[in-house]
Amino acid sequence: MSKMTLWSIVSKMPPECFNSLYVEFPLKLRQLLGEWLENQPWEFLQGSDAFYTSTVGSILTNMMKELCGALSGRGSEDEWIPQYVNMLEALCRRNPLKMVEVFRSILEGEKAVILKQFHRLPPSFCQKQEEMKFNLAVQRLCYKLNQIHTMEESMRQSKENLPVHEGALKGQQWTSQIMEAVTELENVQVQLVKRISIWKRQQQLAGNGAPFDGDLHPLQDRCESLFDVYLQLSQELVKADTELGMEHFPGVLDRLNSSLSVLVKSSFLVEHQPPQVPKTQTKFQANVRFLLGLKLFSNSAKLPLVKATVVTEKQARELVRNPVPERSSENMGDIVNNMASLELNLTTRVCGASFKNILLKKIKRCERKGSESVTEEKCAILFSTDVTLSAHNVTFHLQTFSLPLVVIVHGNQDNNAKATVLWDNAFSEVERIPFVVADLVPWPRMCEMLNLRFVSEVQTSHGLTRDHFFFLAQKIFNDSTSTAEDFQERCVSWAQFNKELLPNRGFTFWQWFDGVVDLTKKYLKNYWSDKLIIGFISKQYLQKLLLPQLDGTFLLRFSDSEIGGITIAHIQKNVDGSAQVQNIQPFCAKDLAIRSLADRIHDLKQLQYLYKEKPKDIAFKAHYTKEQSEKNSWGYVPTRITIIVEGDQSQPPPISIPAWPASPQESSQGTPTNSIHSSMYSPPTSVPISFSPIQDPNLTPPAPMRPSFPTDQSGSPVSRAPAWPACPQESSQGTTNSTIHSSVDIPVPLPPTHQLGNVSYPNILSFPWIAEDPRSPTLQDVENQMSKPMNICPLLPETELLPEDTAMDITICNSQDDINALLMENGINPMAVDAFSPLLEHNLPQTLGNECITNQNWMA
Repeated sequence: MSKMTLWSIVSKMPPECFNSLYVEFPLKLRQLLGEWLENQPWEFLQGSDAFYTSTVGSILTNMMKELCGALSGRGSEDEWIPQYVNMLEALCRRNPLKMVEVFRSILEGEKAVILKQFHRLPPSFCQKQEEMKFNLAVQRLCYKLNQIHTMEESMRQSKENLPVHEGALKGQQWTSQIMEAVTELENVQVQLVKRISIWKRQQQLAGNGAPFDGDLHPLQDRCESLFDVYLQLSQELVKADTELGMEHFPGVLDRLNSSLSVLVKSSFLVEHQPPQVPKTQTKFQANVRFLLGLKLFSNSAKLPLVKATVVTEKQARELVRNPVPERSSENMGDIVNNMASLELNLTTRVCGASFKNILLKKIKRCERKGSESVTEEKCAILFSTDVTLSAHNVTFHLQTFSLPLVVIVHGNQDNNAKATVLWDNAFSEVERIPFVVADLVPWPRMCEMLNLRFVSEVQTSHGLTRDHFFFLAQKIFNDSTSTAEDFQERCVSWAQFNKELLPNRGFTFWQWFDGVVDLTKKYLKNYWSDKLIIGFISKQYLQKLLLPQLDGTFLLRFSDSEIGGITIAHIQKNVDGSAQVQNIQPFCAKDLAIRSLADRIHDLKQLQYLYKEKPKDIAFKAHYTKEQSEKNSWGYVPTRITIIVEGDQSQPPPISIPAWPASPQESSQGTPTNSIHSSMYSPPTSVPISFSPIQDPNLTPPAPMRPSFPTDQSGSPVSRAPAWPACPQESSQGTTNSTIHSSVDIPVPLPPTHQLGNVSYPNILSFPWIAEDPRSPTLQDVENQMSKPMNICPLLPETELLPEDTAMDITICNSQDDINALLMENGINPMAVDAFSPLLEHNLPQTLGNECITNQNWMA
């Protein structure tokens, strides 16, 4: 609807909606005029002086030309139309203001009908109306300037011949016209400054994903036209001062200079904003624009410099009150490359300064209020310069602020910082004290923000629905008893959005929602756009949806117990006719990176129909991965990964192979596994393999599996060690309950009860039959391998080695994020963090105590 005109909507509505409108002006003629009628300033032609009379006459003349042009291409089916056009032309000449009232009434009626049905007008129509209002006001100012100039010429030519009383009367008229022009100029400038503020607000909403037209040329045209009026009016005031004396214009010069200062300062804008969540030691860009640069610098050889500095929220407030404060010695941020010169491009008519490599080296934190965290602390970049208007010999100090920023020093602060920025962008007012924003907002406005964020990030036309908002309201308010209408009357607080943890969860509402958005953007966009995912639905409600359905009916919903997970809920009918809903353990981003959602659904034979009764092979056919059936160019036979649901009888039985004997800890917990299963889900696995633990460490395996013992020249067995076990990253690349086996080429001896993750490995010396396995490396191989630099995680490239001089005290770390930060500070590639940080967090603190991690004691 944003690009629609008023007539494009009216023409598609039933004619009976507008029967009462087209009495004095027939519908046939309205159809001939189409969009032309709404592009005229009928609403603002509300005067009867010479300017309005002249303008109305010109518009009506153009209307008759428009009608005649439209009639020339029509047949003779409506013979009465030409006759009515002639009557209309006569009426326009006789009573033009009456015709203005008729057209104004028609447009008001059409707007009322559209508002009744759609509750809003097309934004393009509203923008066009505002432009016409401004342009008409500028035209009126120019008309008055012509009158003032004519009056001045008349007085100058007939000054000696006029009687004294007539000269005084002419002087009063001249003075009155100048005063009226100054007042109208101030009013038009208020309209322009408001329009600039609206542009800034739209730019801020664009930070949340709202559509935005960043073209500044329309605003530049307005500023330049108003600047020309200022110059002309100033010249007329100088002439009037010469002829009549400035005592006839008390305070007018100050008013004019003050308004000019506001215009010049308002024309200095941030055209391209810096990132609102900048990270220290990371370069970024920004661009400022001076809309009056073409008027002020067209003949200048050297243009001024623009400086960028970081200011706190408190400093920004002081600068708004006093734009040119005393220079403060307090530096809130160390910025590199913070100077850029204004440049004027006469071809594009653009005057601006580009900051291409701004680097924020460090940030000084302020004292925070109460429970406020560093990710709630807002600041801004101040761009400032001084320009001189040579014609008036006056210098203006220009300054403009970027949108509020939240500076972070580590990636784990990004999520909460984005929440602060998102809230500020969505709920700040057009004119506000920096950077005040409401702490409590109506739930419908929150819905608009969430929908905007989701649609813009995922890049989809399928937005959130009323049912989705109802589920989100239940989640954020922790209320499952209120109706959707009840939630419309409630307000949501910043604390509920991103400070308070959700009930029985370790994360906030925003952290959960942002995880859903990120997962959908990366892996589920096409499914969501094709409306294959319901997504935001509670477990209680899906029970009502699925229980009456056919056996095997399923739907897709976002997990509400995990961040960034999607789960499959399906109906399972029992032999006795009863039914129950099963929820498969959620798939996260790492799972979907290995095997797509559609392929996982294809693997699970118990899933038959997508809700409602749509066969899954029809619904997901376009999303299945094409299986390779022939050998590839290297001659390899292709393989594929298939998932199953544990306990599902329809899947092929798993292969049973012997495994390491269980440690005492494992004996009490059952068969070892690399992840924890929740009882609320049916966990899937990527490889259907089960382990049969050997209870007696000295028990010899069955004869078919016993290898021949390798011996040396004397006939003695040669001891060999097992390969280094898979790191946690390798065993978590499937679903969170996947069991993935991989081998690596780093053999190490392990103590009898060495604990890695939640899997225990016995000492090889306890198993003579394994020590003699010819497939195992010798102990000499182990010693040789131990003398080489070690790759921390087998998944990392050989270049990602832990430096020998690296020492990290991980006992100071309280979370995964702390470990990540510590590793990155020691120069470890961030791509490696996910690979071994779980190993650091969960295992080494238990085994190393207060020791530091080094290359030498890593494998100790």
